[in-house]
Amino acid sequence: MRRDSMFRDRIEAGDVLAKALARYRGRDTLVLGIPRGGVVVAAEIARQLEAELDVVVARKLGAPGQPELAIGAVTAEGGRVLNEEMISGLHVADSYLEAVTRVQMAEARHRQTWLRNLRPAAAIAGRTVIVVDDGLATGATIQAAARAVGQHAPTHLIAAVPVGTRDACEALANEVDEVVCPLQPEPFGAVGLHYEHFEQVEDEQVRDLLEATRSAPVGQ
Repeated sequence: MRRDSMFRDRIEAGDVLAKALARYRGRDTLVLGIPRGGVVVAAEIARQLEAELDVVVARKLGAPGQPELAIGAVTAEGGRVLNEEMISGLHVADSYLEAVTRVQMAEARHRQTWLRNLRPAAAIAGRTVIVVDDGLATGATIQAAARAVGQHAPTHLIAAVPVGTRDACEALANEVDEVVCPLQPEPFGAVGLHYEHFEQVEDEQVRDLLEATRSAPVGQ
């Protein structure tokens, strides 16, 4: 990593996290990436830890009339995190919240099925599970993902992100057994500001990474 505390790209970020998580190599570890960018980071972690790679899809819940403003997040498996302060401040109706939750949960299920290319989900129960994203701003997405994964009884649940806000990391610690976030700058800004190269990741690239990991011999 550069001296000014930026990652070159998501692969380097994955390398940094893999070194921090090296004690979990060879322990029937499962690495779950949050599409899209989080899967690139997760794939490098899985490669170095000789771990299984899968996805957990989370979707943002947009505010009424402002779809880009997140008031929470959901996953395909039913995990949901809400920003109660924002919901109250915007006077979001319960009926709207339930409707947008149903829509985004259905979209998460559709995307997760497509990305896995109809393969079954990886087993979670009784395993060490590492949930990975490429950065942590509000934290709602990875909190929802961690909450959903936790319902399937992993023995140890870890959230790993290369960079995040201190507040989001502290909030995330309530959902998991361990948070690994090596870079917590203040002020934070946007996630992409902490990477030299932060290109858009396409769904096809995510699916290719999953397929490559499944077909590669262990340790490759």
